[in-house]
Amino acid sequence: MGLKLNITATSLMLLLASAAEVSCDTIFYVTKYGARADGNTDISQALLKAWGDACSSPVASTVMTPDGTCTRPNNHWRTLQRSYQFHCPRQCEGPDGYQQNLRFNFITNSMVKNITSRDSNQFHINLLGCKNLTFYNVAISAPEERLNTDGIHIGRSLGINITYSTIETGDDCVSIGDGSEQINMQRVTRGPGHGTAWENGVRVKTWPASHQGTASEMHFEDIVMNNVGNPIIIDQEYCPHNQCNLKIPSRIMLNDVSFRNIRGTTSTQVAVKLVCSQGVPREDVELGDINLKYNGKEGHAMSQCKNIKPNLLGTQLPRTCA
Repeated sequence: MGLKLNITATSLMLLLASAAEVSCDTIFYVTKYGARADGNTDISQALLKAWGDACSSPVASTVMTPDGTCTRPNNHWRTLQRSYQFHCPRQCEGPDGYQQNLRFNFITNSMVKNITSRDSNQFHINLLGCKNLTFYNVAISAPEERLNTDGIHIGRSLGINITYSTIETGDDCVSIGDGSEQINMQRVTRGPGHGTAWENGVRVKTWPASHQGTASEMHFEDIVMNNVGNPIIIDQEYCPHNQCNLKIPSRIMLNDVSFRNIRGTTSTQVAVKLVCSQGVPREDVELGDINLKYNGKEGHAMSQCKNIKPNLLGTQLPRTCA
């Protein structure tokens, strides 16, 4: 098992187990491997040694990092690379000045469960090149004003499943990059715990003039929106701050996308926005049993559609592409 971890500014307990639920019998303290939480010492090597010993242990093990501040060389707090199981019964908090709470590179046939990620300054969980990776019972939260704090960003990955989780961030619930396929979300709650409007529920976005690519088999099902802005959105003309060429359409092809049983309340009147690329207009997008109510005073919830003829099933509130 190869692993790289960069950890800062809190205590962390990682439980390594070969079974789904076992008790913890052995604790490996990284301080015994030379780590110091003095704000100046890089604890990466000490952490790697402790992790290696924990992985070699015949019983369930815990790697414990100290309270205090430890340095890290990269812009992500922790990176797991080519590992197979991650179980965190405590909280992972992003201290000020740090970028991403968790990064998973090239993880295969794995499950991430029972973790809480709080207050990341950018992506909470960032995936690259992963296959058959499941997130179960994951709780993610960040203040509304903290932008670009995507809950889970999926890049060039295959077979990603997100179930029984709650995501409350100032940006996307789940963002999907090009080259990603077989993305499934089920029984996920998106929204704040204290009634403040949040930006973007489930969103698929691509830039104009992008490189050619595909994002396919993305299914969002049984999701609750609580006062969320833009609950359902496909935006292939994504162009923040006008820093792109809108005259050249996106070349990312979206295949087999569905939104099913998505319900709750929206803080924006446009509850369903489906803006696809003029270069690759879509017809294989399905919406089934959508029930979103607008909390504002301007009228009822609305939809916006462009370059798309979706397949509509069951309840459609608001009326979509009518």
